[in-house]
Amino acid sequence: MSDELIAALKAALIGAKREAGLEATQALLDQGVDPVIILEEGMAKAMLELGAMWTRGEVFLPEVVASATLFKRCNDLVEPALLASGQSKKGALVLTATVKGDLHDLGKNMVGAMLKTAGFQVHDLGKDVPVQTIVEAVRDMQPAIVGLSALLTTTVPVQREVIKALVAADLRDKVIVMVGGAPVTEEWAKEIGADGFAPDAPEAVRIALALTGAA
Repeated sequence: MSDELIAALKAALIGAKREAGLEATQALLDQGVDPVIILEEGMAKAMLELGAMWTRGEVFLPEVVASATLFKRCNDLVEPALLASGQSKKGALVLTATVKGDLHDLGKNMVGAMLKTAGFQVHDLGKDVPVQTIVEAVRDMQPAIVGLSALLTTTVPVQREVIKALVAADLRDKVIVMVGGAPVTEEWAKEIGADGFAPDAPEAVRIALALTGAA
């Protein structure tokens, strides 16, 4: 039965079927299914598949945005169960943000959710976040990692601006900087002096674990 519900959850997320997605998520929780399995096998895999469909041109932005909104709603249901299960350890703090001028947060939300399953604390600054807001958050919260997402070619340069601002604020050597987003490449990450780059959420978790020495 749980396999059927996982399949139903994946289908609902890909199709942005709000009621079906929330019902499948709650049913899985009611059955006592491990919240990590719900998140990894149901939600994360669905969104990875959706991302691949978007890349192939099989779905369009409004559909992806609707699915991302549903993903967040489902995650709101799963997260308390994850915390209650004791599997969400109070690990290193990660700040995530989509940079100024960019309103996309699908990838960022996926990365944040999967980082939580790996034991990280995650504080999401949101989307369209000004450079100075990110710098101030790094100063105030002292995270181990700051993750910068940019999904537009016009906003990718803002990742460089953030790193320059961290240098100017004497904070650069106090935080690990990871960058990501569809136009972002490993070459770009090296060019701007970022510490890590990931093309997808699972890889982001692997790199975050490695960079913090938790792998």
